[in-house]
Amino acid sequence: MTQPEIAPAREADIPLILSLITELAEFEKLKDQVVATEASLKESLFGPRPAAQALIARSDGTCAGFALYFHNFSTFLGRRGLYLEDLYVRPAFRGRSIGKALLAHLARLAVERGCGRFEWAVLDWNTAARDFYESLGAQANPTWVNYRLTGAALERLAGGSLAR
Repeated sequence: MTQPEIAPAREADIPLILSLITELAEFEKLKDQVVATEASLKESLFGPRPAAQALIARSDGTCAGFALYFHNFSTFLGRRGLYLEDLYVRPAFRGRSIGKALLAHLARLAVERGCGRFEWAVLDWNTAARDFYESLGAQANPTWVNYRLTGAALERLAGGSLAR
């Protein structure tokens, strides 16, 4: 087994990234929530003000998975952090240290960029992922609850309406 090749995504990888996002959503039983398009990914990853970055993992030239991440900021630390939005390894490549290689690459980026923390969330039912993360020394944060506003609730709070 060879070490996976981890490289920053290129604009030409956009169709592949969308395919990986769809595969991840199917695994997480959330495919109905995927509304991303190649155009929205191009703007968000490679536009004038990129919102996120992505890494592609390849094993012997074949795409094995990806990680999509962005920087956040900790007011308490006074430093930026690195937030992993998505990590996905295709089923045929699981158990080959692809996920660990992606996380190690991101940890190096966080250290090189002076980040004060490296964070991510995982679905509560995904015990395999939780066990894997904890085996690397990551700790669940039981003192925080994540909240999210989307759709009509977001529009209401913003003072607008989805029906324009």
